[in-house]
Amino acid sequence: MTSAVPHPDTSEFQVNCAVITVSDTRTPETDKSGQLIHQFLQNLSYPILDYQIVKDEPKEIIKLLKKLCQIPELDACIFHGGTGISPRDTTYDALEKLLEKTLPGFGEIFRALSYNEIGSRAIASRAIAGVCQGKLVFSVPGSSPAVKLAMEKLILPELAHLVKVLRQY
Repeated sequence: MTSAVPHPDTSEFQVNCAVITVSDTRTPETDKSGQLIHQFLQNLSYPILDYQIVKDEPKEIIKLLKKLCQIPELDACIFHGGTGISPRDTTYDALEKLLEKTLPGFGEIFRALSYNEIGSRAIASRAIAGVCQGKLVFSVPGSSPAVKLAMEKLILPELAHLVKVLRQY
């Protein structure tokens, strides 16, 4: 399936990002999905202004996003991990409270694309995206296949455009 771009971005555009791994067990050395996000962003020469691993604790996630939103030059935060339904999966619950605007299509399309890869288990994903204090926020599952899918099919194709829209105001 070919997707048409309604209004392509014609100029080079830098997007400053933060990569946040939500995990109780990962370290920088074992954070394969975080490394994958780094690689995708570096391939487009998008600076990574911050990289952190945070425990799957709502208060810590909320505190971190609020801190990141205070960085004037930061455009987007990409969280991964903690989006399922287990008692320890609290990323969605923490971030959803802070989003002033949500992009419902992000989660909907992510789950639809995931369904093509993993079948009905896609319903357990609570991927979400939106805007918090003028910053784009994406939250995807922590598995490398999920990160790859989200980055290739949804986040990277629209990241520069969405940041441009936010910067217009």
